Amino acid sequence: MDAAGADLPAERLAADLSTGIYGLGAFLPPRRVAVIGASERPGSVGRAVLENLSAGPASVFPINPRHRQVLGMPAHASVSELVPAPDLAVIATPAATVPGIVEECAQAGVKAALILSAGFKETGPAGKLLEERIVATARAKGLRVIGPNCLGLMLPHAGFNATFASRMALPGSIAFLSQSGAIGTAILDWSLREKIGFSSFFTLGSMADVDWGDILFFLMEDPRTRSIVLYMESIGDPASFLSAARAIGSQKPVVVLKVGRTKAAARAALSHTGSLAGSDEALEAAFQRVGVIRAETVEELFSLAEALGGNARPAGPRLSILTNAGGAGVLATDALLLSGGELAPLSEETRQELDRILPPSWSHNNPVDLLGDADADRYRKAAELLKKEPQSDGMLVLLCPQAMTEPTRTAERLCEAVKDYGKPVLAAWMGGEAVEEGIAVFHRAGIPCFSYPEAPARAFALIWQQQRNLELLYETPRLLVDPETLGSAVVRCEELLNRADREDRILLDEWESKEILRAFGIPVVPTRQAATEEEAVAAARSLGFPVAVKLHSHKLTHKSDVGGVRLEIEGEEAVRVAFREIRAAAIAHAGADAFLGVTVQTMVAERGIELLLGSAVDAQLGPLLVFGAGGIFVDLLEDRAMGLPPLNTTSARRMIERTRIARALGGMRGIPPVDQKVLEEILIRFGALVLALPRIREIDINPLLASGDARVRALDARMVLSPRGTLAQDLPRPAIRPYPVEQIETVRLGDGTFLRLRPIRGEDEPQMIAFHRELSEESVFSRYFEHLKLEQRIAHGRLARICLADYNIETVLVAEVLPPHPEAGRIVAVGRLEKLHGFSSAEFALLVADRWQQKGIGRLLLERLAAIGEREGLEWIAGRIRPENERMKRICLSLGCRIRFHEELGEDEAILSLRASSARQSAESRGKP
Repeated sequence: MDAAGADLPAERLAADLSTGIYGLGAFLPPRRVAVIGASERPGSVGRAVLENLSAGPASVFPINPRHRQVLGMPAHASVSELVPAPDLAVIATPAATVPGIVEECAQAGVKAALILSAGFKETGPAGKLLEERIVATARAKGLRVIGPNCLGLMLPHAGFNATFASRMALPGSIAFLSQSGAIGTAILDWSLREKIGFSSFFTLGSMADVDWGDILFFLMEDPRTRSIVLYMESIGDPASFLSAARAIGSQKPVVVLKVGRTKAAARAALSHTGSLAGSDEALEAAFQRVGVIRAETVEELFSLAEALGGNARPAGPRLSILTNAGGAGVLATDALLLSGGELAPLSEETRQELDRILPPSWSHNNPVDLLGDADADRYRKAAELLKKEPQSDGMLVLLCPQAMTEPTRTAERLCEAVKDYGKPVLAAWMGGEAVEEGIAVFHRAGIPCFSYPEAPARAFALIWQQQRNLELLYETPRLLVDPETLGSAVVRCEELLNRADREDRILLDEWESKEILRAFGIPVVPTRQAATEEEAVAAARSLGFPVAVKLHSHKLTHKSDVGGVRLEIEGEEAVRVAFREIRAAAIAHAGADAFLGVTVQTMVAERGIELLLGSAVDAQLGPLLVFGAGGIFVDLLEDRAMGLPPLNTTSARRMIERTRIARALGGMRGIPPVDQKVLEEILIRFGALVLALPRIREIDINPLLASGDARVRALDARMVLSPRGTLAQDLPRPAIRPYPVEQIETVRLGDGTFLRLRPIRGEDEPQMIAFHRELSEESVFSRYFEHLKLEQRIAHGRLARICLADYNIETVLVAEVLPPHPEAGRIVAVGRLEKLHGFSSAEFALLVADRWQQKGIGRLLLERLAAIGEREGLEWIAGRIRPENERMKRICLSLGCRIRFHEELGEDEAILSLRASSARQSAESRGKP
């Protein structure tokens, strides 16, 4: 394409999208498949996959230059002989040959490759180089790759089997994703025995190209998939996974069995897939952040998926249990409570009603024990009473087969009784052949049924936790820290970091660390530096006695371990003695250059709770935050919670709640309650510090003293930097993209009104409600192509998802009126740019409040969205326009968009080539004097 953009954007964009949703259309399912490495040799991968594909709907073409036929099918020497090119190439050849084969496939116009071969990064540096060559070719040529080192994929509903497994999966509504091919075959065999079906069955191997995020985004749009289970050895690209899991989680539950929890298992995962496993605690925090459920075993992985698929979600943790065996009820109760659930209380009214229909010796409590002679009608009547219990959030029905039990008839009566319940119903029919038909009755009714009581009870509790995590994910936070105000703090802190660089050290001393905390609004106890005895005495005198005197050193970090701390110092002579003792201890441990003096700080007299607040870098997830119990027993107590920055009030509160020390913050043993809001704000500010100063690799604030007078202060702190000269691209990258302050801009309209164009925030929901209240029906229809009622548009669930934008995959700019305008603070326009996952393209949309139209705001927003897209590497942006919306078309044309009519949709489509726009701007700037 030349500088004028001669290539037609519409035609190029259409070609980009031809591979289907998220670039995976050539896999799902393909019409023409080439098998490279096809073979007749018994037991070979090339033969097994060829046989499986031949039994399916696709046209299959064996590629083997040494044979004219393979299994009775004409063989071809090269994929380039096939016209038209196949949609998919399945590659089962030695690793050394694969990069050249991928290059050949790309040249021939193949859009997708499935690499079954092993021998890549899991084998070491040489294999890693081979894999890098594959990825480079794939990205340059627009070819998507699953694998290498994988089993392949199945689409059971379509009869498509591109694996070397011995059997085809049953069709169902669960999507299964795995890194391990061997685990995939084992789960396949298990699923056939248990009669569990799949909507799709993916094994991704080392995820050189297509990763978790790609598949999850596809499954979000797949109508056959109702729940998703993952066998995960490493998270891969954390930003991709977390964005996809967050986007899909509210629609379709995601359950993960993450292995590599111990160090030994993590090493095994590295040798298997060549991927770092990362900290297990960090991954747990990431899963909770996006509403992913974590399973402990393969069986639980699928029991959770079954319980989630199509069943109602619990509104709370309280479960009613109905059983004909006390022991089964006890097992279910233990599993429920140990997993964070609760037993639903029985109201007095329900208890009295149960008294009327049950034998006198029934349990009179929850679990409701119907006794061993319970027949189908007794179960039905009890279930009908329990479903009216207002304090219950779900029901679990258990049955142990006994001489008088009717497993099948009981299941039928229960299905009738609970069909209009509206809350989760689970069952466990224990036994063998006697209960099989009853289990089938539940499955036909869409009620999950298990073989043992613990599984459904634990599943209920975990599903409730996932539901709560999702609700909190979209809870409207309070604005405690405005990201726009932190710029001056960063400038002050960079001076301290640069000084450390000049002195060739990576350790910041206590005073420097506290200065950085103070710059970000985190309270610290008043501290002075003193290089001599006299300076120490003067500092103590100005602060007031008693004081604490501590070692000031760039070499010794743990001051208490080397005798470098003196507390409760009273009087000037005591300060001199403390100075000398600390100097002697430091020199004895590490030489004269280890002693730079002391710090003198106010001795905090009031009682409080010692907390820990820190940060570290995870191998996969980047910066992590740590909060928990502090003090000298921090390693012994091991009470901590991890979180991913950035935090808002909701995520900060959840992080605090996940620790045991949180219970003490409400007040205990003479210590008054700690102000939770103050603590939340400190965590939010700390997260902002970690993201704003990526050169700091570790931070340790211990203790962070929380007193009952709404005061929380850092008494001690240390920070460790990345080595001098570390390149910006090598600094830790956050897994969750922080608020993009670089996109904030102030503009002036023609009438003199000032607007701030900025990314939307979670705290904007009230302003967005006011914005929608002022929109006319015509404006709403022009934006959404349908008549959405006001109550639909301002529903919390909908607005929360817009305001709590994932900045990694979308840009939502709001235009906010600035003073001195009388409507200062009001949002008057919104522009959205949503990236198409797997493409270098995005969709845009604009909405301007009626009273603020025809002021140039729409053009300003689209111009800024295009500039953001260009900076982030997009090549095209496109937007839908109603044919009669001439005003919007004029805005788009003024910015260089090409507009075409989309016959199938009956709409206009505006497409802007950002590369052409960039080229024009460059040409114009070169032509200026």
